[in-house]
Amino acid sequence: MKKLALVFLAGMSIATAAHAQFQFGVKAGANFSSVNGNATSDVSTLAGFNGGVYFKLPVVGHWSIQPELLYSGQGFEDNSGGFTSKQHFNYFNIPLLLKYTHFSGLFLETGPQFGVLTSANVKGDNISVDDKSYYHSADFSWVVGIGFKIPTTPLSIDARYDFGISNIQDNTTNGTVRNGSFQIGLMVKLFSAPIR
Repeated sequence: MKKLALVFLAGMSIATAAHAQFQFGVKAGANFSSVNGNATSDVSTLAGFNGGVYFKLPVVGHWSIQPELLYSGQGFEDNSGGFTSKQHFNYFNIPLLLKYTHFSGLFLETGPQFGVLTSANVKGDNISVDDKSYYHSADFSWVVGIGFKIPTTPLSIDARYDFGISNIQDNTTNGTVRNGSFQIGLMVKLFSAPIR
């Protein structure tokens, strides 16, 4: 009986490996971002854009690893002191997601994300000021998401939230500021290839 079970498990593993597909695609969507922490009073959400490429690497069964390289326009609106300004951040983010995909097409994803701040500016009263020097160049966050692979198409949709872990403000004496961003997006698989 044990031998039969081992043969069955080995056969299932071979079948899974035979159907394992490396995937590459592009994705794009909208950001609704803000900041949180003890130095973030009177802030509200700022809309932005994200886009880039993804790679899906099968692990076993329904599980896969999905690294991505994304541009992400983030920031927040500051309404303190009776004056409204918009803080814009431009990041290149690299999420490394563990992904579970159900046979129905529904999937869950989670994992760490490393971000590199490429530029930052604050806008108010038709004036824009470069303030990148006030923020750290590196950002760390944790991603949690859910999505759906549309059957018989190369398309998937997902929604995720990036929970900021690190303090992005360079001057820590002014308190803690962490990114937070809700994202919705569309993914398009461009090609796939079997794993040999």
